[in-house]
Amino acid sequence: MEEMDSLLQLMARLRDPVSGCPWDLAQTFATIAPYTIEEAYEVADAIERHDMAELRDELGDLLLQVVFHARMAEEAGHFSFADVVGSLSDKLLRRHPHVFGDSTESALATLSVNWEAGKAQERAAKNGGDQVGALEGVARALPALMRAEKLQKRAARVGFDWQTLPPVIDKVREELAELETEIDAPEVNRAALSHEAGDLLFSTVNVARHLKLDAEVALRAANSRFERRFRYLERKLLESGQSAANASTEELERLWEEAKGQE
Repeated sequence: MEEMDSLLQLMARLRDPVSGCPWDLAQTFATIAPYTIEEAYEVADAIERHDMAELRDELGDLLLQVVFHARMAEEAGHFSFADVVGSLSDKLLRRHPHVFGDSTESALATLSVNWEAGKAQERAAKNGGDQVGALEGVARALPALMRAEKLQKRAARVGFDWQTLPPVIDKVREELAELETEIDAPEVNRAALSHEAGDLLFSTVNVARHLKLDAEVALRAANSRFERRFRYLERKLLESGQSAANASTEELERLWEEAKGQE
């Protein structure tokens, strides 16, 4: 594809040791990784806003990250962009026997099970054929909320899960009570508070999972609601010559409820 070849040539030119860009030449896998994560989130943001023009641009930025990493890997003799594409193609063929192979199974539930089984086999192959733990391969760089959900799903696949929602809710209440106990302790123990707060967040993610909700999406939506309501509150206070810093608690609560009523 001409456009892809042109992009690869541009990246090679930027990384040319003699005539390339000093900033691009100074980068490493580690320094570029945060940009890769950021671009992925900007893609998700454009999708949530249904902004197709922005999505086009953000997908380009994300593709640039792949090209950048592949170029650095090729320079170090590890692999090339073509190897990345080849590995992906092989993976898609391997994980879709119902499309490219002899399997005729097409039920979504069965396809999902087969997909996960295929991924498990791939993880075992990377481990020299030895069986790996259920939680193996859940990337540590994932956002904590997303990683919590993935860890829970992996554990659930081997039977470590509640079968109904009530005990999951009870676990949230239990974790909240343990956090309150630490809050009320005679001496503040910051490590214990962090421990119990983390357990509470983890159990809340479990509730979302049992409700078949994406906890990351749900929290992003909650963030957006908070931002929208708080901006309304600030605007109303500004109109009356006030600010959030000097307004009374009662006034802040009134405007907050008013903001909620606008939705």
